This record gives sequence, structure tokens and C-alpha cells, in this order.
Amino acid sequence: MTASPRAWWRLEDVSGGFGPSALTIGNFDGVHCGHRELMRRTSVAARENGWKASVLTFNPHPAKVVAPARAPQMITACARRVELMGAEGIAQVLVLPFTEDVARWTPQEFVKVLAEQLGAKCLVIGDDFRFGHRQAGNRELLEQLGKRCGFEVIAVDPVNVRGERVSSSLVREMVGDGRIARAARLMGRPFELEGRVVSGAGIGSKQTVPTLNLEPDSEVLPRDGVYVTRTHDLDNGRSWDSITNVGMRPTFGGDAVTVETFLLSPYDAPQPERIRVQFLWRVRDERKFPSPETLKTQIFRDVARARRVHERLRKFCA
Repeated sequence: MTASPRAWWRLEDVSGGFGPSALTIGNFDGVHCGHRELMRRTSVAARENGWKASVLTFNPHPAKVVAPARAPQMITACARRVELMGAEGIAQVLVLPFTEDVARWTPQEFVKVLAEQLGAKCLVIGDDFRFGHRQAGNRELLEQLGKRCGFEVIAVDPVNVRGERVSSSLVREMVGDGRIARAARLMGRPFELEGRVVSGAGIGSKQTVPTLNLEPDSEVLPRDGVYVTRTHDLDNGRSWDSITNVGMRPTFGGDAVTVETFLLSPYDAPQPERIRVQFLWRVRDERKFPSPETLKTQIFRDVARARRVHERLRKFCA
């Protein structure tokens, strides 16, 4: 298992030991294939020069401070983003709290932090990288400042998957449309939700099938419907094939979106407290049934289909 990077959650906590660093900067929401390429190039530069492979990211998303009405919903919670960075060779991450004061940093002030406090020797950036107050800084200015401050700039071309430029906004669109398989191609891994298991209304255990009810840490949810999933217990490593319903439970007059997962095999006590649900395939839309009994019959059909999908996936991955 890949080790999680060392994480700092405040600039004040970063010691002089952060540098020398090869550094990439961004929100990295979703940690998709484009983000992973930036991190891979950062790791290569660090390895070749004896530097530390590093990431500077922000929490909350800067748009939530400077333009809240346009702020995107987050695909991946911050702690999970940090964890995923380790798989790309990142050794350390500064999660910079994005405040109004940080938003007012000029490009020159921003670069001073990179050079003096983070020990940047190399910056790996995407082609659309902007920085500083009102995004006044661009690649040309960054290269000029880098010459003065002693770091180089490596610009990385966008990553395309099947002719489409990979972006967090495109991932959000695919997930919101329920196009889970396509989202997985853009991310290079299944879309997932994780969080606490919370008490439900108790309807499933009495009238249909018992489920684990997830309170997600992140904000983006798939389109309402039924999905083939894989569920992981975050506390002790157990995992199960599963099927998950995202939606309003219209058969029972639900008035809020829930994420309910039925495990396809029984588990030994205790019940999981925190789970990660990976979405693998969309089965059908959520719909209202005339009675709990007809819904239960449909659930068993969905479960049979989910078992077949899981079996095909195992053969494909073998």
C-alpha cells in the first residue's frame, strides 16, 4: 500500500525542512488523470535532482472565498485528495488555508512564499496556471520570477482521454449525469464516496433489504439511480461487492437524497463505522414502485445483475 504524504495544514507549521522541493500547485479536486500527470512529472523531477516531491493545494477552494456564487461542488474531500497524491509519488503536501489575506497576495508575494518558505527549485504547472491577486500572474511572469528566485518552471500539456481534455468540471458533469464508467476513465480510478455510516429510517431492514447509509464527506453525488459498487471498511480493511441506491426513496415518500448500500455478502460484527463506496456501473434510474413488495422484487433483480457485473469485472482484471 502506498504511504500517505506528510501533510502540513498551515503555512506557519512548515519548517525549513520542506525544501529543496519540486512543487506542483493546484486544487486537484478529483485527482484526475490530468492532475496525476502533473504529480508524476513532479516526482520525476524530484527523483532526478534529489529534491522532495511536493504539492501546494488549498482548502477551501479559492472560489469559495473570492466568488462563492461560482464555487464548484467538491468531488473529493481534502484529506482524501492528500491520500491519493501518495500514489503518484508525492512525499509532502501543504494544504494552505485559503483566506481573504491569501487572496490578496500579489504574484511577487506568492512566489516569495514558494521560494523562501517551501524551498522550490522546480515548479510543475499546467498550461492554464494563474496565480496571485485576481489571477494576475501567468506562465511568462512565473518564469521571470523563477529566474530571480532560483527555480525552473516545467509546463505540462493538457491530458486528453478519447479526444476530450480532462478537467474537474468534466468529471463533475459525467458524475452528475450518472456516466460513472466515463468518469472513471477521466479519473483513472472509480468515482467514490466515503464518510460515516449513519442511522437510516429503518425501512430497509423491515420492508426491503438492510443497507448501510452513508453520509458523504464530499459534495458531488451521482445522478439518482442504482449502481454496482464496491464497499470498503476504512477502519479494518474489509471489503464487499455491493449495490448502491442514490436518491429520494420515492416509494416511501422520501424528502432528502440518501446513499444506501446493500452488501452482497454478509459481514461479521461490528458494523462498519466509516466506508468508501466505489461506483463501478449504473444499473437503472431510481423510480417509484407501487408497494414495498414490488420494490423488494426489483432489488433482488438488481442484485442478480450486480453479481454478474462483479463477476465480469473480476475476470477482466484477472
